[in-house]
Amino acid sequence: MKKYVFGVDIGGTTVKIGLFTSEGELLEKWEITTRVDGGGKHILGDIARSIDAKIEEKSINRDDVAGIGMGVPGPVKSDGTVLKCVNLGWGIFNVADEMKERTGFEVKVGNDANMAAFGEMWQGGGKGYKDLVMVTLGTGVGGGIIIDGKMLSGVNGAGGEIGHIQVNDHETEVCGCGRCGCLEQYTSATGIVRMANIKLNNTDAPSSLRNVKYISSKAIFDAAKDGDELASGLVEEHGRILGKALAQIACVVDPDIFVIGGGVSKAGNIIIEKTSKHFQENAFHACKKTQFALATLGNDAGIYGGAYAILNE
Repeated sequence: MKKYVFGVDIGGTTVKIGLFTSEGELLEKWEITTRVDGGGKHILGDIARSIDAKIEEKSINRDDVAGIGMGVPGPVKSDGTVLKCVNLGWGIFNVADEMKERTGFEVKVGNDANMAAFGEMWQGGGKGYKDLVMVTLGTGVGGGIIIDGKMLSGVNGAGGEIGHIQVNDHETEVCGCGRCGCLEQYTSATGIVRMANIKLNNTDAPSSLRNVKYISSKAIFDAAKDGDELASGLVEEHGRILGKALAQIACVVDPDIFVIGGGVSKAGNIIIEKTSKHFQENAFHACKKTQFALATLGNDAGIYGGAYAILNE
């Protein structure tokens, strides 16, 4: 049994790296800058050097390292081929093969939201379950689907892209994906702020949000918790749209549990209460007992998931 494994979560600004024991204990975590200049050509070399430096610092025998699990912000095929990561400047190439060549270790690569789902299943809000859907509500909406302990990546690495389920046929504003009416246009942090600004601009309804210079999702949920009627309506609508979308997902996937993470989830149990309420109203009868939980690993979910991807081989 190998003693150590590395988990890596590549973001557009920083790369998070974690050193774990094979039992799942996080020994140390650190970050390096994501150098996206030159089409992101420096990123993998920087990661490899950082891991090599940590191995040397800790006097780790390289034969005791099981491998490196990596999450990247884009679609990834099962063989580790990335199908473009716009935020990193990457085109289409096999990240797993290149990283293995640089380090000599076994490498598994997956979409970052999928890796976060693995992490939450292993040591987070979904611990104890093998069938779960992870929903990340951040700047966008991401997702990861795990069936019988295995990641559902899809042929093109687009499995779990739940943020781009179309929920409004009449939307005219364009989503980042180029289409209109996607789930993330309403339930992401930017989405609920967009809805708030529309409501504030199109009505004269009184609201404490009118006194907030820069409205954030946190401000909206805080105002709702304080009884603000307009904010409460926005939070209810957020839960309705998300809950209904997850009810459709449950018809296909039928998970044990939905784990909700990302920055918006910091609002706490109000997210679970509103989403599960509207889920119940829309769910197929056999799926109504699906559970909901908040993610618990925060920004570390991706590195936990990367480590698990290697240990679960």
